[in-house]
Amino acid sequence: MGRDKRKRKLIAGNRPSRKPTPSLFRRLVKWGFVMGLWCVLILAAVLAWFAKDLPNLIDNPRFERKASVTVLANDDSVIARYGDIKEGNVTAEDLPKNITNAIIATEDRRFYYHYGLDPIGLTRAVFVNLTNKGRHQGGSTITQQLAKNLFLSQEKTYKRKIQEAMLAVWLEHELTKQEILAAYMNRVYLGAGTYGVKAAAKIYFNKDAHDLTLYEAAIIAGLLKAPSRYSPLSNPKAAQDRAKTVLSVMEDAGFITEQQLKKASSGKINRIIEKTEDTSGRYFSDWVVDNLEDTIGAPTTDIIVKTTMDPQVQTSTAKTLQKYIADNKEKSKVSQAASIVLRPDGSIVALIGGIDYNESQFNRATQGLRQPGSSFKPFVYLAAIEQGATEDTIIDDGPLTEGKYRPTNFANEYFGEVRMIDALTMSLNTVAVKLAKAVGVEKVINVARRMGITADIEPNLSIALGSSEVPMIEMAGAYATIASGGYAIKPFGVMKITEKESGNILYEHKPESSPRMFRSDDIRTLVNMMISVVQNGTGQNAKGSFFAAGKTGTTQDHRDAWFDGFSQDYVSVVWFGNDDNSSMKRVTGGSFPARAWRDIISAAKADPSPSKYNLIKDISGSADFSDLLNNLMSAPFPDLTGENSDGEVLDRTNNAHPSSTFKPDRPGDRVGYGRFND
Repeated sequence: MGRDKRKRKLIAGNRPSRKPTPSLFRRLVKWGFVMGLWCVLILAAVLAWFAKDLPNLIDNPRFERKASVTVLANDDSVIARYGDIKEGNVTAEDLPKNITNAIIATEDRRFYYHYGLDPIGLTRAVFVNLTNKGRHQGGSTITQQLAKNLFLSQEKTYKRKIQEAMLAVWLEHELTKQEILAAYMNRVYLGAGTYGVKAAAKIYFNKDAHDLTLYEAAIIAGLLKAPSRYSPLSNPKAAQDRAKTVLSVMEDAGFITEQQLKKASSGKINRIIEKTEDTSGRYFSDWVVDNLEDTIGAPTTDIIVKTTMDPQVQTSTAKTLQKYIADNKEKSKVSQAASIVLRPDGSIVALIGGIDYNESQFNRATQGLRQPGSSFKPFVYLAAIEQGATEDTIIDDGPLTEGKYRPTNFANEYFGEVRMIDALTMSLNTVAVKLAKAVGVEKVINVARRMGITADIEPNLSIALGSSEVPMIEMAGAYATIASGGYAIKPFGVMKITEKESGNILYEHKPESSPRMFRSDDIRTLVNMMISVVQNGTGQNAKGSFFAAGKTGTTQDHRDAWFDGFSQDYVSVVWFGNDDNSSMKRVTGGSFPARAWRDIISAAKADPSPSKYNLIKDISGSADFSDLLNNLMSAPFPDLTGENSDGEVLDRTNNAHPSSTFKPDRPGDRVGYGRFND
């Protein structure tokens, strides 16, 4: 027994000793090193891949240049010029103090402490965006923004962001901080077509950038966030509020004292705009230039923008609005008007954003939000028509109560049982609300969306009377969609954008086939009703020696008065009102707004330039929709019985389509307060 134990010991002693197992920590370090090495290699490969596509402009950057923009009408006449033709550039050796500090404080507080990229600033921005609902903070440094504006497109891809970061580091290596600031301040877009702080100082305050007060510098720095929204020309209140925010940020960053903050925050905007005789075209060109970045990005070279504006129609439309304001300003308590005139294909030939550009650069045609009143009713009627209603469908016109909502007709007059065509002709409010109730508010909103309305629409019955605010340009597109026979029409103002020196085409509008949004037969029925509005109803003042269909619109207490409609060659919307939303004196859409619309179309039709635009053909190809509209002129209530574009027979003499789901007594939604007239 003892011998066996000794034997086992000897055998065990002859075995080689085991290697100690590496600890978990050592294994983690080993694999961490391997993985890290692979990550470095992969990252290097990715950077090399993106670096090969970096623009050749790196070899010859043109930091001193800032783009000029020349805007032309459709006859190549100059509407306006923007950009470096206004002023020169700031230099790295002599940066204007106030505006420089304001820009650094708002855009890149750690500008002097990073090398193009700022991980600390990016982390802070991510934290703010995640923890503060409704507040957005950017993480790009000034150097990154300059890299994007100098070399890259506006596309939002990971590749572009990586290239932007690489270029930012390269810029920091090649330039001093002062040179980077100068290049950025000479190229940045600051609204109203201005590029660079010197141009902005000249346009907004008629000063050199070095002479800007703290408050004025804060106004301009505030434009970097949203040039149109915070423009001191069109939105002075928003600009002042934004300037106070900028001043607070400057004080927090240590650029100004608390005493300077209090003094500067009490400032007011004193702007000087160079007056010229005819500036109506500036509403058009400002709108075009303010939307350039969405089309081609921030211009980096001199460009020429050819627009769809017809100078004769633009001028005649402006003069018409000015005449009606002059004639009615005192007796009707009206101070402002706006209008858009476009071809049926969506090309805008006239855009008037106000009565006097010198006095107010706020563009009521594109920036304003106003209630359309009864000019919204065609969308309600079309929703009913899609459900099987016809112009002969009978609706009871009488007092209506839906919860606390009690819509009434103009002058509290009711007509009992009426046909739909007569209800729209007389613009009966209770019938429109009953139709919205019958088809459902959601279907009315759906029709408006297909018409091109993107503005917020409150989902209640009062939308039948145009209670939700809509931009004029969207109403113009909607009526163009009706005029086209039901095809989607989006208003546009730019035909071509070219580089001034090379002639290289950066953008060109190419006509595309529009998708059909509505059945041609449904549009036929609606258009016939709108013709009746002009021939026999509230829109008779729009009647001229030409085909016309449209709808009047008047909001509560006569705050807004509209006439929207179309002829054979043009679609136009006209609005009259006051900027402070005060009431006019008994002005309705069917009074002088309808007459102004008639005069605008009459003057446009007298334009000697030939029209190559016609209303789009019916989808069936068997009938021209424009011919149909001409035929309707001689027959206010034509019989639309016959085959539709799908080949099925429609009996328009009945009150409803055989397969109709339209029921006027269908329960509706509860709504809020308010009464809206024609």
